[in-house]
Amino acid sequence: MGNSQSPSSHKDPRFASSSRAFSHTELEVLKSLHASLAAQSQSNGPHVSPSVFKNYFGLHGPLGDRMFDLVTQQRKDQKLTFEDLVIAKGIYEKGTKDEIEEFIYQLLDVSGNGIVGRSDLECVLVAMFDNIFNMDNSEHGSSAHHDTLNIFLNAAKFAKHDERHAEESLSYEDFRTWCTLLPSVRKFLGSLLIPPNQGRPGSQVPRLLHLENIDPNMILLKKMYAWHIGGILPQHDLEEWKLLYHSSVNGLSFSTFLGNVSKDKGPTVLIIKDKEGYVYGGYASLPWERHGDFYGDLKSFLFQLYPTASIFRPTGANTNLQWCAVNFSSASIPNGIGFGGKVNHFGLFLSATLDQGHTFSCTTFGSPCLSKTNRIYPEVIECWGVVTKVADEEKHDGGKGTVLERFKEDRHMLNMVGLANASE
Repeated sequence: MGNSQSPSSHKDPRFASSSRAFSHTELEVLKSLHASLAAQSQSNGPHVSPSVFKNYFGLHGPLGDRMFDLVTQQRKDQKLTFEDLVIAKGIYEKGTKDEIEEFIYQLLDVSGNGIVGRSDLECVLVAMFDNIFNMDNSEHGSSAHHDTLNIFLNAAKFAKHDERHAEESLSYEDFRTWCTLLPSVRKFLGSLLIPPNQGRPGSQVPRLLHLENIDPNMILLKKMYAWHIGGILPQHDLEEWKLLYHSSVNGLSFSTFLGNVSKDKGPTVLIIKDKEGYVYGGYASLPWERHGDFYGDLKSFLFQLYPTASIFRPTGANTNLQWCAVNFSSASIPNGIGFGGKVNHFGLFLSATLDQGHTFSCTTFGSPCLSKTNRIYPEVIECWGVVTKVADEEKHDGGKGTVLERFKEDRHMLNMVGLANASE
């Protein structure tokens, strides 16, 4: 996964190529950043030390070590030059999709043995969750911690065999599939050269609001699940989610369900835990309203939360996105709510009785059966409302909402040092 390189110099063709991806202003900002970090490193020359680099970017442990190794082109000399920084950012932030994902794939090989094994991926996930959720040492090793790691590891396919290694590993193509299923992971791993205190993409977790009289242990939607679901959503949908319906509190009443979830007219997140212990659901971009046919838009998606975490976006194969039938008497219009597939063969369907439903593989979302069996019997049903906040300042104050859009070069410059608000 890469060869050791000689120290960078202006003669390195990769430096010349990467430099062309930046404006003169951006290069000057990068030069100032490097000089500042080099001064903090107290090195004899214009070099940044591993500790200063990792502290600045908030990368610690094996993941931080591996990133420094890649950024310094695996020279093992513990010195980050200005040229190194330009080359790394040129590939990692301004390269093609293939170049960026190849860089991330190499980053996952934290052991540096040339393969990405399950132990590598577990190490990266631990570092990621520590960074996002500020987990303390007491949480490491707990059964809940292992369960959390496993739902993300279970989405990966370790099928590559290398005679030099006993461990089955993750191929590059399977890595790309894993990133598609876990957009939050991909977003976070693609933004590690942005300082964490500047709103690193992939680290946003919605604030979960519910009535005080509800026991938090009853809630299906944990912060980790919300982060996972939110990976596909825009920044303004990641502020607050509020609990609109919970079957244990509101009862199994379809009219109560629809009444509660239709109050805000915004997007909703439906979550089901069935009697098999599987947890899954769907994101409805449009309100749940009575229709006699499919409706919706391409912002809707299905997801799995346990025992495997995955997200399934619309494929464009058809427009059978949302279903909401109320008080119809025809068998061809089943009463209930659903996502994808076709009538009586939905990607996910919840009967109006709320005590049964089904899930089949469907081309609408490219999703498999979301549970252990096609027929499902819900144990808990939740629906959360996504509080979409459009700041008044963006409407009335031209200075706050549009400056960065007007001055693209300034935005790029700010992104270089992590000062732009990554909210698009």
